[in-house]
Amino acid sequence: MILIDSYGWIEYFAEGPLADKYAPFIEEANAENAVTPTVVIYEVYRKIKGLRGEEKALEAYAQISRTKIVELTPHLSLEAADISLKLGLGMADSMIVATAKVYNAQIITSDKHLKGIENVRFIGGDS
Repeated sequence: MILIDSYGWIEYFAEGPLADKYAPFIEEANAENAVTPTVVIYEVYRKIKGLRGEEKALEAYAQISRTKIVELTPHLSLEAADISLKLGLGMADSMIVATAKVYNAQIITSDKHLKGIENVRFIGGDS
């Protein structure tokens, strides 16, 4: 199971320099192999709409919707708060890490805040 972080979705749909590295993960993501916390939908839609317009943002949302969408529950909220305190992460990153932990998913990201965290596959310029 994987969890593609907002960074990856944004990179792919904004056609950033790492888009090709995220392509296999995004193009093969579905409800059987990928989970997505709702905070990722917010971050991706907001950023892509601002950069590329509503049509591209809705295209990103449609692709994300093929994955298993995970809503923020009280259990995930408490898990995210504990992770935030332990690792010093912000709210969104903590929710992403908590979701990955609960679903035993590997996080796919280029977010430097998540580099070095357990079960994170960091995609860099040389990955």
